[in-house]
Amino acid sequence: MTQTTDRLGAIIVLSGPSGAGKSTVCNILISEDNNLEFSVSCTTREPRDGEVNGINYHFISKDEFKAKIESDEFIEWAEVHGNYYGTLKSEILGKAQQGKDILLDIDIQGARLIKEACKNDVELKKCVEYVFFAPPSFEELEQRLLGRGTESEESAQRRLQNAKGELEAWSEYEHLIVCHNKEQGLANMKGLLYTMRNKTKRINKPDFYA
Repeated sequence: MTQTTDRLGAIIVLSGPSGAGKSTVCNILISEDNNLEFSVSCTTREPRDGEVNGINYHFISKDEFKAKIESDEFIEWAEVHGNYYGTLKSEILGKAQQGKDILLDIDIQGARLIKEACKNDVELKKCVEYVFFAPPSFEELEQRLLGRGTESEESAQRRLQNAKGELEAWSEYEHLIVCHNKEQGLANMKGLLYTMRNKTKRINKPDFYA
């Protein structure tokens, strides 16, 4: 995928229900594209086996996290089961200023918080793109979640119940990808990424402009 070298990167806020296919597609994209990477969030939970600080998460203490909240360093954050999770504004905007494209796989509430943060930050607003990943139908989503066999029936049903509310939020996003299968979802995401990289609002100086 060609791109201009003198541009702001795209900060891609990606949401969608579990089973829509976004994680599979994004992992392939990351492995194939040197200019695309996942955002690394901060968390106060303990690292799990194999997790590396700065790669999987920035592992920090609750005191450090709360201090960053007070100094308004997070673009979004939440408390989940007693632990804090958040995305540093400096983490994503700094990379975008270097021309890197960043993927944020985030829930709908997090995306809404990012929209609020963009209201007071012109450069951040210029970088952020909102993409919703959806299955072709709710029935297909149900088959995917129940068929992959990685969780209990109870857990799958809970995800399906959550998905109903998540799917209602599709129109809050700028771009919609309906993922019928991995190959089609990947092709559509590559095409969308190409479009994002050539948006004039983030190009400082195109290659043809002397």
